[in-house]
Amino acid sequence: MTAVVLFGSFAFFLLLSIPIGIALGLATLFSLIHSGTLPVEFLAQGLITSVDSFPLMAVPFFILAGEIMGKGGVSDRLFRVANSIVGNKTGGFAIATILTCMFFAAISGSAPATVAAIGGIMIPAMVRQGYDKRFATATVAAAGSLGVIIPPSIPLVIYGVTGSTSIGDLFIGGIIPGVIVAMGLILYAYFHSKKMGYRGQNEKATLAGVGKAVWAAKWALLIPVIILGGIYGGIFTPTEAAVVAVVYGLLAGMVFYKELKIQDLPKVFGDAALTTATVLIIVGTATAFGRLLTMEQIPNQIANSMMSVSENPIIIMMLITALLLIVGCFMDTLAAIIILTPILLPIAVQIGYDPIHFGIIMIVNLAIGFITPPLGVNLFVGSGISGLSIEDLSKAILPFFVAMLFSLFIIIFIPQLSLYLIELNQ
Repeated sequence: MTAVVLFGSFAFFLLLSIPIGIALGLATLFSLIHSGTLPVEFLAQGLITSVDSFPLMAVPFFILAGEIMGKGGVSDRLFRVANSIVGNKTGGFAIATILTCMFFAAISGSAPATVAAIGGIMIPAMVRQGYDKRFATATVAAAGSLGVIIPPSIPLVIYGVTGSTSIGDLFIGGIIPGVIVAMGLILYAYFHSKKMGYRGQNEKATLAGVGKAVWAAKWALLIPVIILGGIYGGIFTPTEAAVVAVVYGLLAGMVFYKELKIQDLPKVFGDAALTTATVLIIVGTATAFGRLLTMEQIPNQIANSMMSVSENPIIIMMLITALLLIVGCFMDTLAAIIILTPILLPIAVQIGYDPIHFGIIMIVNLAIGFITPPLGVNLFVGSGISGLSIEDLSKAILPFFVAMLFSLFIIIFIPQLSLYLIELNQ
């Protein structure tokens, strides 16, 4: 009965359009009052203990680093590099946009931040080049999802903390799958552009042109090298890397590029603090929600139900994938990770999946949720930039959804894509 109250009240609060972090907390509170087996202080304790984690400190610092770099002239220079390489190809602007999102993903760790930083520049630019606004916006919204797959990724940090898995290994494991998803998006963008006649620039790509763009963007391109190289080289932990990213971002924006001014910092810090507060509320309430689920032995019941359907690992993984895709449509990614990891990770391990590989599968699944209504955050960010309705954008993004789904299946069935670099690093 407690489970019925827990999920029923949670669904009710979501229908009232209450923010998911608050809805999770209220549902937990109502269930505690109904059952009477635990004091209501259980919720307060969950809010505190869940964020009392050194690895979790990486989250606010990566959020701040993304805000700093988004406003420090990084995104524009990254696009110039991508455009110098593929700008003269069919659909060159669309492909350059996806590559720019991939580069920026290696800096921000957030899907909405990637859409906001790149979309503000690229959607108007693509429209001026003759691209349909719906296709341009859908391209940015879909490519923005790379922000949570390619390291450093905030959801990978949350999964690592929740599943007691190495965050450094998760970061390494996310590189090739992120490239696979990006290639899937690029392939669709190319064939659609060819069909619609979206030609590239007349200027031919030259080594000198690429070199000039790379040199102008050298400080931006060094960011992922410093962050990821430092982690993989054992120089600092992912949490320390996040702090390094903030310091380097300030240097790049204020000293090297001189586009970030001192008077801009209050807004940058304010935006980062607001995002961090939202994330930590979700982390705290989702943790309390998940602990209550565990105490009611609901994860065990779900696991037993899945295992009773079939003993075939492929069928079970398809059931898990379907569940994650559905959950991604309705639940915030971080909340879904915290609640579902304790349920699904033991099942995945039992059927032979490595925790790192399963973590990547889970994040790619939930990344697709960023472009699927009704919750699809990237759709709302893209809609806000372009002025398109969510309905129009949802239709335009459907082929990108198929491309990401196809990429997901490749990642599921070829574990080495997630594990090869980890084995190489050992």
